[in-house]
Amino acid sequence: MTSDITKFLSYEIKKELAERYFGFRKLIEEDKGSLEKDLRLSSQTIGNRIVIDLSRIYILLQDESLIDQFLTLTGLGEKFFYDPYIPTSPTIRTRVFTGVKTKGLTASGRFKNLVMCLYEALKKDIDEYREKLTELIDSQETIEEEINLFYRKNDIGTIMGFLRNIDGNHNSHGSLAGGLTSGFSESIENKMRVHPPAKVIEEMPMLPPLPPLSQIKKEIKNLAEKAFKLNGDII
Repeated sequence: MTSDITKFLSYEIKKELAERYFGFRKLIEEDKGSLEKDLRLSSQTIGNRIVIDLSRIYILLQDESLIDQFLTLTGLGEKFFYDPYIPTSPTIRTRVFTGVKTKGLTASGRFKNLVMCLYEALKKDIDEYREKLTELIDSQETIEEEINLFYRKNDIGTIMGFLRNIDGNHNSHGSLAGGLTSGFSESIENKMRVHPPAKVIEEMPMLPPLPPLSQIKKEIKNLAEKAFKLNGDII
């Protein structure tokens, strides 16, 4: 009779521990999955738009010296998402400029207006990117705190030691065969650990904010004028 009660209590304790542990862990894993999905989607959408914005500007500027001046002026840094193949590829040019409209009375005016419009589009996309990046980092840090809280409330080593003690006591009374051997429990303990979420900054690098067009309009216009003289017929 005593043995049956002990078995029942042991089962109930293990059940309660498992429900508490796996219930909390499931919530964390769901949050991690949502973060990874959002991170992947943001990188594919906003990130791709920024690459296209820059590709268009690089194609219009063409000259590497002008591109370097643009990157310095905007604070984006040296050769930011730049490949020498981009400005010279007719295929890329056709693809990224499909559907892009220009406005202006002269070819020169249309060219300069397009450069400035593309810069404003780039700034808008980078602003959105930075806002989303902050949101994703906040989510990552929240999940990391959830994991820390999880371990404070569910110390795996203590839980496994407690279960070993229960099984050890049962075995000493001959009421439970087997029990948790040290090697087996260590294997379970490793599998039970919750891995941290993906590092957002490794997937979406931090980008500096761009100055508003009003602050650098003269310089952007000057770059556009130089580029038009070199390759104004590119579009």
